[in-house]
Amino acid sequence: MIFSEKLQLIRKSRGETQEQLAEILGVSRQAVAKWESGQSYPDILNLIQISEQFHVTVDYLVKDDVCKKVPDILNTEQIKITDFLIRAKKKTYAGMGPETESIRPGSHDLEYEEGDFHYIDTYYGGEAFGGGEFVWVKEVPVYGMNYYGRVLANSFSIDFLKAALLLVPEDMPYRGPSFFEEQGFVYRCKVSGDMNWFQGYEDICYENEKIYECFFHGGMIK
Repeated sequence: MIFSEKLQLIRKSRGETQEQLAEILGVSRQAVAKWESGQSYPDILNLIQISEQFHVTVDYLVKDDVCKKVPDILNTEQIKITDFLIRAKKKTYAGMGPETESIRPGSHDLEYEEGDFHYIDTYYGGEAFGGGEFVWVKEVPVYGMNYYGRVLANSFSIDFLKAALLLVPEDMPYRGPSFFEEQGFVYRCKVSGDMNWFQGYEDICYENEKIYECFFHGGMIK
């Protein structure tokens, strides 16, 4: 395991985005992105800041062979859950996956399973809708998110929404990316918090008119 992999692993274990880590260290998000992709390397002052922030030694960060013993702060299970959640989203609603048999009266349900991991997205309604996403590991609930939204104009495009949600980012695995634009449609998403406890809001505009909005919140279940 090299530095770029360690930095990404540690950051994700704390549920922090690249933007949040950049703000803590006083650098740009682009700098953090380059560190995590291996395109560049932080200077010694940044390395010291990272070691102090994550409570690991500089030796652990810089020596590629110091990787057999992972620090206790790394919540590898949460990282696995996040990675599975992203894949599940892309295989179900965002990826135009088929609905399964309705769990409750009037519900729309989408499921995805992978080994010990199980994901269900259940929602009700259409123009005004509410629902929730949950993840189980070995039949134990570990993550949940509730959402409620509404369509505000006839120009709304469900295909555009799904295209945006298909771009769910690793550092913000809740709904869609911070910004996405295509054929006059603009999607925006803002989130505060991390995988342990978060809340957010997304909207879509078309020709400067808001045509859709959705509020969501959730976190890890313990």
